[in-house]
Amino acid sequence: MPQPALPEIPRDAAMTTQEYAYLRLRNAVMTGALQPGTALTFRGLAEQLDLSPTPIREALRRLSSENAIKVLGNRRLRVPEMTAGRFEELVQLRIALETHAAMRAFPYISDVAIAHLTTLDDGMDKALAERDLDALTRMNQEFHKVLYGLNPDQAALPLIESIWLQLGPFQRQVIEHLDDFAGADHHKEMLVAMRNRDLSALCSAIENDVRDGSIRAGRRMLQDTGT
Repeated sequence: MPQPALPEIPRDAAMTTQEYAYLRLRNAVMTGALQPGTALTFRGLAEQLDLSPTPIREALRRLSSENAIKVLGNRRLRVPEMTAGRFEELVQLRIALETHAAMRAFPYISDVAIAHLTTLDDGMDKALAERDLDALTRMNQEFHKVLYGLNPDQAALPLIESIWLQLGPFQRQVIEHLDDFAGADHHKEMLVAMRNRDLSALCSAIENDVRDGSIRAGRRMLQDTGT
């Protein structure tokens, strides 16, 4: 069975084979390179990553425990399909966790951080104009990670990334079926709120970003497919 292409990730000398396999497969799920319903095999993934089955098996075990991959038995694997109920649960968790993370990071926002986030937003604009969905997804996640990571005591990012991991395949599917990306640019609203040191406006922009980017289009797609 041909396996979908898995985007490359940086690999340093200190990274173990097991960690590399896990992070590369995790990145493929989170960025939507593996779409809902995609069938996978241990052998196909091992061949594509040029690894033995052992690190692949361990990586898939971890991803299964994170609800990112379904192990069906008989050595069969699949990226989970999205349902309306699961979708609503995940996006509401996104809003709750990400607004919390923004509130906790707010006291640490600096002009240097805003400049970094502005550069990321400019890169997203370029990726959007070129319809480079891989780059757009990566930079969108990086934008939010940088913001929430400003809190030196943050503990929410692993939880937030778990939600992204479960939403990633479906969200990418939604984006690929949109004819355009018209609408308010909520990342620019976030940047304005940060420059004005306006916490309420920042949390509102984050919530609107999730609602406009995930909820509306995702609900419409699930309704159209009847899931």
